[in-house]
Amino acid sequence: MASKVGKKYQAAAQQVPRKLHTLEEAVALVKKIKFANFDETVELHLRLGVNPKHADQMVRGTVVLPNGLGKSKRVLVIASGEKQREAEEAGADYVGGEEMVQKIQEGWLDFDAVVATPDMMRVVGRLGKILGPRGLMPNPKTGTVTMDVAKAVKEIKAGKVEFRVDKTGIIHAPIGKTSFSDDKLVENAQALIQAVVRAKPAAAKGKYVRSATLCSTMGPGVPLDTTPYNTRVV
Repeated sequence: MASKVGKKYQAAAQQVPRKLHTLEEAVALVKKIKFANFDETVELHLRLGVNPKHADQMVRGTVVLPNGLGKSKRVLVIASGEKQREAEEAGADYVGGEEMVQKIQEGWLDFDAVVATPDMMRVVGRLGKILGPRGLMPNPKTGTVTMDVAKAVKEIKAGKVEFRVDKTGIIHAPIGKTSFSDDKLVENAQALIQAVVRAKPAAAKGKYVRSATLCSTMGPGVPLDTTPYNTRVV
């Protein structure tokens, strides 16, 4: 049974030329064909030539987008002693110790990112089944398990984005809002693409960025020309 597609979506999709677009063309087109009556998130989707089932082909990392994401993330810091004060001064929304772990175990999830100090991971580790599936588990590789909690909080608030290839070899990441200027969206997209290209595993063979699509939350995808991403760092 075919899924139903709304008339507004169909009308928007019909405005996407059947060709590969430059990043600048795609950004302008995504904003032109948006039809939702709210400030949609603009998303970039990259299909990579990797097999994430192999540990040496996993692609993950973080990037601070130069123009932010258009909304400030609610940051929880789980730390002790002086580190709690540093987190508060850096602008963390919620700060605490082991009691925060208990609160989350009881169902509280009113936050968008979690930072923990290494000494607290012995208790934060209990939250793996809750935070892991939501992509919220602190991890040293993404800078969210650290003694420098102030830096971590400031980066997240500034628009730090974590990217990770999923089991189908695709990276999905936000790059801003449709209310952003074209230039700001292009800059953010370029920063994300650069970070993904730099994270290319040595074990990845052949074409690295197989395809790329730009879209808004509700809108159809606009296919990108990936040639620049496979020949040089953009």
